[in-house]
Amino acid sequence: MADGVWGQVFDFADYGQLLGLVHNSLAAGAVLGVVGGLISTFVMMRDLPFAVHSISELSFAGASGALLFGANVVLGSLTGSLLAALVIGLLGTRARDRNSVIGVLMPFGLGLGVLFLALYKGRSANKFGLLTGQIVAVDTPQLSWLLVTSAVVVVALAVVWRPLAFASTDPELAAARGVPVAALSTVFMVLLGLTVAMSVQIVGALLVLSVVCTPAAAAMRVTAAPRLVALLSVVFATTSVLGGILLALGSTIPISPYVTTISFLIYVGCRIAGAWRQRRGWVRFVQYPRARRAVPSRS
Repeated sequence: MADGVWGQVFDFADYGQLLGLVHNSLAAGAVLGVVGGLISTFVMMRDLPFAVHSISELSFAGASGALLFGANVVLGSLTGSLLAALVIGLLGTRARDRNSVIGVLMPFGLGLGVLFLALYKGRSANKFGLLTGQIVAVDTPQLSWLLVTSAVVVVALAVVWRPLAFASTDPELAAARGVPVAALSTVFMVLLGLTVAMSVQIVGALLVLSVVCTPAAAAMRVTAAPRLVALLSVVFATTSVLGGILLALGSTIPISPYVTTISFLIYVGCRIAGAWRQRRGWVRFVQYPRARRAVPSRS
């Protein structure tokens, strides 16, 4: 019995031949690791993991609706994500309002997605893949969509990185310095919506947090330097996604358990390393953009 279960989880027979089937998925996974790692930095700085889950539910609803009506699934996922991101960004200017909006959107999006999938009479693998990801789900048209979307997100982040980092660490001081905090918040939510829609195509709607939240959460346990946090976050996200794809290739299990397990193990390792550094008494300084001040940190 144990051997049978192990064979389903890890089976590397004909692995070399199967590897040729996932070139698009590996390329998409690498791109998603870079974009997810970068956006993850701001998700943790702005305390938005809950919002990520809400956006993923609306992305799932949009994708499942497109699947039901025979439309482009990627476009449906993007539409759902952007609508959720805009609603949260425009209506949730304060933390309490934002959490209320998110709490309303999450069950609505999930319920709508379940309704669309219940009405869909096509392949069950398509239904399951929207929730947990599919190893060979990325075809050439989808890869093109993902590449264009990722380019938009990366370029936009490069343009707004410094003011967005300032507004994320100290919004009151940023506003006093003339930084358009509200506008940057809306822009970031749109970029987050695009990234979540990309993630849903690879790891499914239920476990997007492992790509868009966990990498930066892990990085922040071992360093307080903003640039190093972003770099490590990209490395961790890319390792999780590509590692998950390569492990899932030789099994009958969806990709998401592998991605989430690798991501979790990285986080645990970083917590252990961070605790060791703290016991050794290492101190780092966090330099806030444009604020010209530093605070001591042990994490």
